[in-house]
Amino acid sequence: MHPANKVQADYGAAQIQVLEGLEPVRRRPGMYIGSTGPRGLHHLVYEVVDNAVDEALAGHCTEIHVRLHGDGSAEIMDNGRGIPTDIHPRTGKSALETVLTVLHAGGKFGGGGYKVSGGLHGVGISVVNALSAWVEVVVYRQGQEHRQRFARGLAQGPLQSCPIGKDEPNWGRQGTTVRFRPDQEIFTEGTRFDFSTLAARLRELAYLNGGVKILFSDYRQESLDEAGQPYQEVYLYEGGIKEYVAYMTQEKDPLHKDIVCVKGEKDGVQVEAALQWCSDAYSDNILGFANNIRTVDGGTHLEGFKAVLTRTLNHLARHLNKRKSGDSNLSGENIREGLTAVLSVKVPEPEFEGQTKTKLGNMEVRSVVDSVVGESLIEFLEFNVQVADLILEKAIQAFNAAEAARRARELVRRKSVLESSTLPGKLADCSSRDPAESEIYLVEGDSAGGSAKQGRDRRFQAILPLRGKILNIERTDDAKIYKNTEIQSLITALGLGIKGEEFDASGLRYHRVVIMTDADVDGAHIRTLILTFFYRYQRRLLEDGYIYIACPPLYKIERGKQHYYCFDETEKEKCVRGFPQNSKYTMQRFKGLGEMMPQQLWETTMDPAKRLMKRVHIDDAAEADRIFTILMGDKVAPRREFIETHSADLHFTELDI
Repeated sequence: MHPANKVQADYGAAQIQVLEGLEPVRRRPGMYIGSTGPRGLHHLVYEVVDNAVDEALAGHCTEIHVRLHGDGSAEIMDNGRGIPTDIHPRTGKSALETVLTVLHAGGKFGGGGYKVSGGLHGVGISVVNALSAWVEVVVYRQGQEHRQRFARGLAQGPLQSCPIGKDEPNWGRQGTTVRFRPDQEIFTEGTRFDFSTLAARLRELAYLNGGVKILFSDYRQESLDEAGQPYQEVYLYEGGIKEYVAYMTQEKDPLHKDIVCVKGEKDGVQVEAALQWCSDAYSDNILGFANNIRTVDGGTHLEGFKAVLTRTLNHLARHLNKRKSGDSNLSGENIREGLTAVLSVKVPEPEFEGQTKTKLGNMEVRSVVDSVVGESLIEFLEFNVQVADLILEKAIQAFNAAEAARRARELVRRKSVLESSTLPGKLADCSSRDPAESEIYLVEGDSAGGSAKQGRDRRFQAILPLRGKILNIERTDDAKIYKNTEIQSLITALGLGIKGEEFDASGLRYHRVVIMTDADVDGAHIRTLILTFFYRYQRRLLEDGYIYIACPPLYKIERGKQHYYCFDETEKEKCVRGFPQNSKYTMQRFKGLGEMMPQQLWETTMDPAKRLMKRVHIDDAAEADRIFTILMGDKVAPRREFIETHSADLHFTELDI
């Protein structure tokens, strides 16, 4: 038989696999929860909690309990209507078993069960069932208790139902309890839930759904107190997103005391927004949500919000004679300077772009947000002319600062390859012109920069030495930013463009930006200043995972002809313990990168095959903004309080002082 015919004969109908039930989820878990690392693990809890929140949005649930247990399981309880337990006409099984074992089964597709929902991934609780070692569901509904257990997606027996007697503690109770333990076969990096990661999301949900009470308890052994009681946090915010904005601006100086609140509904789309401008902030912080899901990549709701802000305040500036007929309009960046805002929309049929729901695509939402926010904003500002004056004065100051820095700013604009390059002179660029394979090291000082330049792979590694500590842009206006030589070098070398402009990844010259500083206090400070710059100047670099931190070794241990590099005290002690007793060795502690020979720097910190790097990403946007304000802002008192509060967590022997 001809080889081509043999290949075709081997590939027939028998080779076409049909994955049934929840098997596709276990085969390709990343398609459904994003990853099988910590993010995907916590996503399981979010899916179940989202269902409980949907019950709250529908007006049937007021309390949600989330518990972490000592056996590694998580339990989510609500007092909603309870998952239906009657027989489903199409599957012939109970509705509860159908929801847990059939993909795309739920009460959110027909429009009758829920008006809007956040858990609409097309998957929901069935994916949690598929990726768990076991799941136990208890439903209290219509005076009965229904219970069923599943293992790796399969029902372990039929639904057990029994009536609840009037003298029993669960008499009159209703709602759903789901308890599950993630499967170690799927989550190979570990199945331990992180309390602070879950707390950030639960707090966020409580803010977005004012009046819903969420109780989060940790029953794991290390979290129990002396009396054996669990550690518990309660989230209940009657003010909703208004309280969310107050939480984010509590360490800042607000321009106006009252937070601007907007709430309305049009064409079935619910819009809620809260806004506050602060005098001591020079960038905006706008969090967008669609159906309780943070839209990191923006979407039509944020486009409409930004457009109506710019149009409304420019109209008001003309009306109040703040801008003359010959003056140009204030740009959106000028108007949004110092603004902290939360925008939450609830859309009946959401269209999310991408599997992880990070960009809203519904075109009709833009005009709805524009209309609802526009009407309320005009009404508020016309009744509060003093507030309008303060906001416009700040915007005009920002406009004037930008104009004053325009000449410096023009240098910042990235030149194309065809134009004369204005890249900084001290940048040792790489030969590759492909940003996806190129990386730039931001190095502390000229001596370390010299070692890095000699040790690097010139094909794809660029080096930019930074002299001393760069400007803290948390406390600085745009004019000073563009006049600062080190910051200008950073912006130009990376191809960042102008502060406040929409981020365009195609303009970025390197897709890995590596911060490489000494392992001492000064190095940590410079690293923090650089991170502050990226967070305030172009936050998307952090959100999209372009920023890394290099981890150079602290020690070099030599024994005979062998040498070992250790990255911390623990590794050093482990290395020394591994030597035979009374063996001789020499130990060198690197005080700075400049002490390392170029070859050593390449072997330990820059060689992709051996190096250790940390990727920087943002888990909790509101908390990140608050911490940057406390630690890098003008006010000393909140910083002192932060240090006093957290000093107990420090091991003073490890401090480099």
